[in-house]
Amino acid sequence: MVQVAVCGPADATQVEVGHARRVGELLAARGATVLCGGGGGVMAAVAAGARSRGGLVIGVRPDDGSAPGPTDVSASVVTNMGQARNAILVWSADAVIAVGGSWGTLSEVALAMRRGGIPVVVLGGWHVLDAHGVPVSGPCHVDNPEEAVRAALRRAG
Repeated sequence: MVQVAVCGPADATQVEVGHARRVGELLAARGATVLCGGGGGVMAAVAAGARSRGGLVIGVRPDDGSAPGPTDVSASVVTNMGQARNAILVWSADAVIAVGGSWGTLSEVALAMRRGGIPVVVLGGWHVLDAHGVPVSGPCHVDNPEEAVRAALRRAG
């Protein structure tokens, strides 16, 4: 089974939440396991979307697990590692989809790119430029949830 990490801000916009929910629905419909950070915003929305279609959702949590996570997470991995859990999330995935952007999301995209060998898809998020203002190659930028899921799963194997 393909595992796809979906990353994005806990303090997400309504557009990001809508995109994340749709990504979750589409991934579940394709039989992919959804990995997320186990928090609010994009993470909760992708979990809700996947679970609404009977999907499996694993939350890789940064905390000690004492506070409840999203109700739509099927199971949690409690790391108590703060943002260092981003590395665990990315290394557990066959593909990464970033919805929107925050500093944590940027770190997940960077970790996935440094890992290499897995597709990294960005929907409405960071466009990284080099020192000369030229876009850094690597992440696949898409315009909608359907393109994001197609690109991630096509390149994941």
